[in-house]
Amino acid sequence: MRVGLLETHAARLPGYWAAFLKELGSEPVLPALDDTQALALGRESLPNEPLGVQLVLGRILSMGRVDAVLIAQWPAVSGDAWSEALPDLLARRISGLPTLIGVPDGPEGLEGAATELGLRISQNAGRVRLALEKVRPLAQDPRAAQPALTRASRATVAVIGPRALLSEPLVAAPLRAALDDLGLYGVFSHELPVADVLKRAERLEQPRATAGDRELFGAVSLLGGKGAVKGFLFVSGARDGSTATATARLAERQHKPTLLLSVDGQTDFPELAAFRDLVTSGGAARPAPSGPDSADGESA
Repeated sequence: MRVGLLETHAARLPGYWAAFLKELGSEPVLPALDDTQALALGRESLPNEPLGVQLVLGRILSMGRVDAVLIAQWPAVSGDAWSEALPDLLARRISGLPTLIGVPDGPEGLEGAATELGLRISQNAGRVRLALEKVRPLAQDPRAAQPALTRASRATVAVIGPRALLSEPLVAAPLRAALDDLGLYGVFSHELPVADVLKRAERLEQPRATAGDRELFGAVSLLGGKGAVKGFLFVSGARDGSTATATARLAERQHKPTLLLSVDGQTDFPELAAFRDLVTSGGAARPAPSGPDSADGESA
């Protein structure tokens, strides 16, 4: 059985699903196109959908003949139907795709999903049990250090957005370069240890908050109290209204300069110049609101 594998560059369990497939005797098939080509291919079929969805579709189409594709589930913000049910929605919109199987991005529910998948692929319970034992060391969030908060001769800004988006080189590389050219140093939220982000997200007193909302809140709260961080750049993918709404709500609560940025694979960000000027001048931003659900910038 030929199985394609799509893992985000910021996967919480990097390598788990590839290792599991190999233990089952199924070498994973990876996308055959680079990011720019995959994005162009995905846009041909879904021109009006979010950047991340277009990338996923292009990568799936580039795999050629596979029986199934594993798609790591994205943490969805409120109202984000694509992240909540990406395999089902893609299958409905695009005919002729291989079977699309959503798999956990984190330890929660992981072994049950792996067991079900393993039986589906190998139909050999004994082999599945052995495979699970072999890959169990990969089933925990890896230890990760906090990224550096300062860089010489640079003003630090926090870059906040979904892990699956900011981890894309197509997004992160040109944005880092643009910040650097302006004398800014970006601390990207997807590089924060996920365990630390989720721990800080426990402060969010909203029982109905989704996993994506909690990750964004946790990252803002974790970085907001750092004196080195002089401003916030909130990033969402083009045509992703749910994430744009979620980041706008967080931006309104900050008392440091903020900028909302939509990315669509571009390399030029003219709006960053005014943001740099505000950050480096120490200009005032919106006052932070009161309330238990605000990312209030308390020190860690």
